[in-house]
Amino acid sequence: MTGFATTAVHGREEREKPYHSLITPVCSSSTFTFRDSEDVRRMQEEYLGGKYLERQEYGRYGNPTQYATEQRLAALEGAEAAILSASGMYAITSALLALLSGGDHMILTNDCYRRTRGFCSSYLSRWGIETTIVPPCDVTAVQKALQPNTRIVFTEIPTNPWLRVIDLEALVEIAHGQGVRVIADSTLATPYNLRPLSLGVDLVIHSGTKYLGGHNDLLAGLIVGAEQLVNEVRELHFNLGGVVAPQVAYKLLRGLKTLGLRVQHHNTAGMAVARFLESHPKIKRVYYPGLPSHPDHEVARRSMKGFGGMVSFEIDGNIERTSSFVDALRIPFIGPSFGGTEALVIQPAVQTYYGLSPEQRMALGITDQLVRYAVGLEDPDDLIQDLAQALDGIR
Repeated sequence: MTGFATTAVHGREEREKPYHSLITPVCSSSTFTFRDSEDVRRMQEEYLGGKYLERQEYGRYGNPTQYATEQRLAALEGAEAAILSASGMYAITSALLALLSGGDHMILTNDCYRRTRGFCSSYLSRWGIETTIVPPCDVTAVQKALQPNTRIVFTEIPTNPWLRVIDLEALVEIAHGQGVRVIADSTLATPYNLRPLSLGVDLVIHSGTKYLGGHNDLLAGLIVGAEQLVNEVRELHFNLGGVVAPQVAYKLLRGLKTLGLRVQHHNTAGMAVARFLESHPKIKRVYYPGLPSHPDHEVARRSMKGFGGMVSFEIDGNIERTSSFVDALRIPFIGPSFGGTEALVIQPAVQTYYGLSPEQRMALGITDQLVRYAVGLEDPDDLIQDLAQALDGIR
């Protein structure tokens, strides 16, 4: 078994590539041809035998560049198989649609991504699939919510924006004891900091747009797990057509090669920023699982290698004072993503949850003073100096 950095560069790739290229080439063809009829029959027999083929006939079913990227991603997660899709949200929706049927029930932790919650409550319900939403990290609440028709427990680790870290081993034990699958969105953790499959999770989801791509220049999603289960999703994936372009697959594959180096920096910078903010008198509270003050610090310390590059915190003041702080920052851009080379910051009350009343936002736990700060690859000292000047400037 190789180390993470070696796997990120070489994991499951063919030693000899087309044209004697060092780098996996971008294959832009939408159609793939056959030598003769026997070649066609051979492919069809392998497909009917349940094998996912590197060699495909049409781009919606796969592409050599996509296949190479899937293999690398599976290697990093310690998985048998992977599906690369058009976005993280497509990965979530296609997995749920493939594995749930009318009359089924699922459990969702309540600070999962708002679009995930919205899809489950507004769309799955149309097809007779019921969703119970439980508090984050409350394994007892999950156990109480289990029903005879429960099929899936879906959670994020860590969650966004509060960075809650559920005890996956305890969750898996409860769910599997009732024959229920566990799906974890591990976008914020990355396979460098956490590999949920090793803790018994059945499927892992990633938004490849974030840390995996790492450069704020692509959209992609990922589903990884055991081959048989992944293939259940893959059949629907073929029909829905949420494929990535080979150029996107190539950029993601390139980004993966530096994933370990980048996440090490995010871990270091995230911790430095969190410690600085926690010590500042104008900050009410910091949410970062690497801090002992975080409610899930012990679980995070036990299960994660590092704590990532996102830090959430609350300004001591009102919504206007918080906005003035965000506007005074000079390094991060105001934008709704994370995991890339550039630092990004948002005030959820005026961006992600704009249009909701203060009461509606509070029901979701979103305060007017909340700030979500995602470090990039900048020098941590520069980020801290910038935070200090912005905090000093608010009145």
